[in-house]
Amino acid sequence: MGQNAYFVRAGTDRYLPTEHVSGAWNTAEQHFSPLGGLVTHVIEAHSEERGLLLWRISFDILGRLPMTECRTEVEVLRPGRTIELVEARVYAGERALVRARAWLLMPGDTRAVAGGATEPLPSPEGLATRTMGDLWPGGYIASLDVRPVGAPERGRGTAWLTTDVALVEGERAGPVASYLALVDTANGVAVRQSPTEWMFPNVDLTVHLHRRPRGPWVGLDTRVVFGPTGLGLTSTVLHDRLGEVGTAEQCLTVRPLG
Repeated sequence: MGQNAYFVRAGTDRYLPTEHVSGAWNTAEQHFSPLGGLVTHVIEAHSEERGLLLWRISFDILGRLPMTECRTEVEVLRPGRTIELVEARVYAGERALVRARAWLLMPGDTRAVAGGATEPLPSPEGLATRTMGDLWPGGYIASLDVRPVGAPERGRGTAWLTTDVALVEGERAGPVASYLALVDTANGVAVRQSPTEWMFPNVDLTVHLHRRPRGPWVGLDTRVVFGPTGLGLTSTVLHDRLGEVGTAEQCLTVRPLG
């Protein structure tokens, strides 16, 4: 097998996907989850010197994600000493693939008033590993260690995920980028209809955090709803081993296959 990383740096702002990135809907395309982690990694590298931390990021997926070299760029839309809004863009050649906007805030000490999070999920240790490859093809899904919490139901599932695949070869990714590299998997852990009969890819992903996640385990407590007019929504409460860290939402386009 090739590199034990999702991406290999090919230049200052360019990256090559490896076989571990190939997608679940089409193995000739990228799964968005590692690319979302890469975008987060690029934003954090751009902002780390100012001490601001990423707490919300919203990705718009603008089309198919080819398994080819991609180029990234970051622009500060709203500069500030304690609050900053940045936009990152990913291109394949001249075609835009992804636009992401992130709010970065200066952290402070609010331990005296912290509260309101849901209870932690059961520990992943001792849980049986689930093979998702029988339902979802591709190198990305094959790169995961998935451990369900309880038996999944239609449109409802809770699972722990981790991986030993690095985000970028030879680079240390921060805890948020490493965590977000697995979050887009939520749409596949709580399947409402068989992906051999229905397509329900997400066109976006928005993550809100109220606490910095601690890896390497990502907990997804997920609910999927399909509406009557071709739309769907995947909603997830995000966890690490200490408990809830935030939420994720994915807008779905739902249509029959065949």
